Amino acid sequence: MQPWLKPVTLEGNLVKLVPMKREHKVDLAFAASDGNLWELWYTSVPTPATTDAYINTALLEQETGKSLPFTIVDKRTNAVVGTTRYMNVDAPNKRLEIGHTWYAKKVQRTGVNTECKYLLLKYAFENLGCVAVEFRTHFHNHPSRNAILRLGAKQDGILRNHRIDALGNLRDTVVFSILESEWKTVKTSLEFKMQRGPLH
Repeated sequence: MQPWLKPVTLEGNLVKLVPMKREHKVDLAFAASDGNLWELWYTSVPTPATTDAYINTALLEQETGKSLPFTIVDKRTNAVVGTTRYMNVDAPNKRLEIGHTWYAKKVQRTGVNTECKYLLLKYAFENLGCVAVEFRTHFHNHPSRNAILRLGAKQDGILRNHRIDALGNLRDTVVFSILESEWKTVKTSLEFKMQRGPLH
């Protein structure tokens, strides 16, 4: 049986999403160090010491059909500026989640996030035939929650005491989604935002 998800490169005007490889380790660690992103207690950005394990986990999940991880390349500089992935893949029900997304501080709020999400959503709905795409984030990660809402996703609910984090804190997870029936409108909105310039 052919896997539903296969490694693919997605390219826009600002970024190129390429299949994650172990050779990206140094570049990903460097990108995460721009802003010391791992210091944000409500995110799961790797430190230089944990980048190996982070990549290994992502590639193992790819082998088992659970994830499809991407490395994000800034086309203007050809530099690695972050990572994202399809995850919690449910092939029989044509659902997946977009997550484990983070960007070097220098490209935050430059239009990179909007274009990355546009490319991932477009491929999910128009090539994979998804019926729904999910986003999940920490209750306290308000920048992420606001960014997801700006994409056009709707909040499904909050999973209370969903996980215990590395510090032993109980995490409430906020769940959002975009449905296949909503994609045409969301797509129009995202294309309009991208045409207006790097505001997101």
